[in-house]
Amino acid sequence: MRVYLRIARRPECLAGLPVILDSTSFDVIAALLPAGQTPIDSVLPEAMNVKCNDRCNLPSETVQKTDVQNVFSCRMKQWRQDLPPTSVIITFHNEARSTLLRTVVSVLNRSPEHLIKEIILVDDFSDHPEDGEELSRIHKVRVIRNEKREGLMRSRVRGADAATASVLTFLDSHCECNADWLEPLLERVAEDPTRVVCPVIDVISMDTFQYIGASADLRGGFDWSLVFKWEYLSQTERQARQKDPTQAIRTPMIAGGLFVINKAYFEKLGKYDTQMDVWGGENLEISFRVWQCGGSLEIIPCSRVGHVFRKRHPYSFPGGSGNVFARNTRRAAEVWMDDYKQFYYNAVPLARNIPYGNIQDRMELKRKLHCKPFSWYLKNVYPELVIPTSEGGPGGSLKQGTACLDSMGHLLDGNVGLYPCHDTGGNQEWGLTKDGLIKHHDLCLTLPVYAKGTTLLMQICDGSENQKWRHMEGGLIRHTRIPVCVDSRYHAQRGITAEKCDSNAETQRWHLYNHNH
Repeated sequence: MRVYLRIARRPECLAGLPVILDSTSFDVIAALLPAGQTPIDSVLPEAMNVKCNDRCNLPSETVQKTDVQNVFSCRMKQWRQDLPPTSVIITFHNEARSTLLRTVVSVLNRSPEHLIKEIILVDDFSDHPEDGEELSRIHKVRVIRNEKREGLMRSRVRGADAATASVLTFLDSHCECNADWLEPLLERVAEDPTRVVCPVIDVISMDTFQYIGASADLRGGFDWSLVFKWEYLSQTERQARQKDPTQAIRTPMIAGGLFVINKAYFEKLGKYDTQMDVWGGENLEISFRVWQCGGSLEIIPCSRVGHVFRKRHPYSFPGGSGNVFARNTRRAAEVWMDDYKQFYYNAVPLARNIPYGNIQDRMELKRKLHCKPFSWYLKNVYPELVIPTSEGGPGGSLKQGTACLDSMGHLLDGNVGLYPCHDTGGNQEWGLTKDGLIKHHDLCLTLPVYAKGTTLLMQICDGSENQKWRHMEGGLIRHTRIPVCVDSRYHAQRGITAEKCDSNAETQRWHLYNHNH
C-alpha cells in the first residue's frame, strides 16, 4: 500500500512535501537518527550544520531562481512529451541521514513521476548500514551496499550497472533539485545521446541550508594545476544569452557531481576510470574523454539543482587526500594530455613522484574510440587556457633565500607576496618568457603605474609594456621601461613592490629554481 507522508511544518524551512511510501511502517525519525544516538544535533561529523538540516527534514516548498529573464524564458518553453525515464544514481558514505533524505525527496517531488524509473542509492560502506536501509522503503528507491569502501568512481559504476533506464542521472548525496529541473536535461540527451549535460549548480549554505541561486553565466574550467574552477562566459557569449537565456552553454569541464548521460553512451565511453580512488580528478578525466572522443559537455540554464559545498570532506581518504587527488589527476594527465602534461608537472612538481598505476586499458580505450589529441581540445574546446611559457622561457620558483615569490592564492588584480619555499609549484610556480613576461598560469606580473613604490599586481597577460621585465645577472628583475626592480622589502605591508634598482639590496635578488632539476 502506498501512503503519503507529511512532515510537520517548521518556521525555519516550510517543509511538508509528500513522499510516496511502500508501507506505513517507514519511520522518518528513525531514518534521521544515527545508530545509537538520540539527539540529532549533538555532533557534526558530516562537515555541515546537521542540526539545521535535521530540523528542516525535507526540501522547502518554494525554491527561488535568481535570473528573472531566464526563469520567464524557461517557463515559456514546452518540453518534449516523449522524454525517456531516467535512473537516478546517488552514492554516499557517512552522509547525514536528513541530507540524504532531503535529496531523495526533492528528486521525487520535483520530477514528473513517469520520468523517474528508479533511484539507486549506493552505500559506499558507511559506518552505519541503517543509513540507507530505511530509505529503501520509499517508492522507487533501491539501496545497494558495498562490502568494502570503493570510492565515488567504482560506486557510481556499480549503480550504473544496476540501472534499468536508458538514461543515467548522477547526483551527489547532498542536493536539492529545483522545480522543472529534469525535463531540460533529458531533452538535450534525447536529441543527441553523445551530449553530457549538467544543471546550473546553485548553492545551499552548509551553515543555514539557505538556497542561494548561482549565476547562469558561468562555465567550468581549470588551470594547469588541473584544479576545477568556475569562470564567467565571455562578453560575446553573455550578450548572445540575453537573446535566448535558455540556450545550452558549452563547457570545457564539468564539476562532476551532477550530470545526465545516455547509459549506452556511458558504457561505450568507458564508464569511469575505476582505478581512481575515493574522490577527485574523475570530473577532469571524464570531461577530457567526452570531448576528445566525440561527445560534448553542456550546462543547461533551465535546470537548477542546489548543492551543499562543504569546507572539508567528512570522510577519510586512505593514503591522504592530497596523494589520492594527485594520483587520480596524474592518471588523467597521462592518458589524455599527451605532451601537454608537462605543464601540469611544472605546476605540481610533487605529482611526478606519485605512483599512478597501470593505464594500459585506458590507453587502449583511447585508441579504440579514435579520440582526438589534447591539442585539438585546446584549440576547439578551451582556447582560453593559456599555455604557460609557450615562448620557450624557463619556469620554476623565484627564490629569495628560503622564501619564494607567491601568488598567495590571489587571482586577477591581486597582489603577490613572499612565502617560505615549498618547492611544490602551485602558488609559487612562475614562468619567465623570452619576451619578458613573468607568468603565473594566465596572469602576468604587472606594473600598473610607472612609478617607484607601486605595488605589483597579477593581470591578464596581454604583452603590454607594463608587463615587460628583464632578469639581470646578479638576480635583479628590472622593468624594461623605467629603472625599478621587483622588491620584497614591504611584502608584509603591501605585497611585492617596484623600487629603485639597487644591486646591493637583498630584497631585490631573485634566483629562478627549476623544480625539474
